[in-house]
Amino acid sequence: MTADTVSPADHCRDLVRLLDRDRYVADLFAPAERRDALFALHAFNAEVARVREAISNPLAGEVRLQWWSDALIGEARGDVMAHPVAAGLLAAVEAYRLPREALFALIDARIFDLYDDPMPTVRDLEGYAGETSSALIRLGCLILGGPADRASADAAGHAGVAYAIAGLLRAFPIHASRGQCYVPLELLKNHGASRDDAVSGTPTTGLLAALADLRNIARRHYAEARAALGGVAPQARAAFLPLALVPGDLARMEQAHDPFREVPAMPALLRLWRLWRASRAASTDSWPDA
Repeated sequence: MTADTVSPADHCRDLVRLLDRDRYVADLFAPAERRDALFALHAFNAEVARVREAISNPLAGEVRLQWWSDALIGEARGDVMAHPVAAGLLAAVEAYRLPREALFALIDARIFDLYDDPMPTVRDLEGYAGETSSALIRLGCLILGGPADRASADAAGHAGVAYAIAGLLRAFPIHASRGQCYVPLELLKNHGASRDDAVSGTPTTGLLAALADLRNIARRHYAEARAALGGVAPQARAAFLPLALVPGDLARMEQAHDPFREVPAMPALLRLWRLWRASRAASTDSWPDA
């Protein structure tokens, strides 16, 4: 290996550090021998999550996502192992016997990101979050040596939805500028608002009320996840560390007057401290207070 060559492990680590800082920091608290697999999993997620940014039309995005599905079953065009993230992911899948079905479902869920169709219902949003964010936590649990049991699945389900909704709310200004609407139409209609309100650039009373409902849904899933964490194997709890960021971000969002321009997420140092504090409690049955 030459001095200019970057290994798949290093490439994945650097990509997660650049594109998914929360999960990058959380992965650093995992046992050293398992970090490369976690970085590979989260680098894969970063790659498929940013497909829309790299394509000119949805069909091109579907082709890119299909390449990842083909790579997982050994049918992708080209030298898959020359792609550092694919190489890292396939190594993690083999080493930890990760279920490919969960990865296929994650890729399929990301097709929604390519289009401007609004999220229809809260149930649809929870399903989207479950196949993306929750799946990453479940797979992380397996990498960390946790059993594939009902307790971890239930905790991951709620934790993933809470974290995903908080993330979508943080990204609301970006999505609105693209014409994307992740705020369920169901909630908007409950308050006399519509998809147009969610992408208009001008906050309305109905939109603000729908966003408040969405924050409360995230809080409910956070509470459910926190209650379920006691049943998760101690060695797998590091997969849940980003959950500790949800209450602080939601609290700051309450203070935002214009969701199209303000993204009052916790600053980097506070995020780091929250993750560190959660890591200290990961081996116990406690979870840090919000």
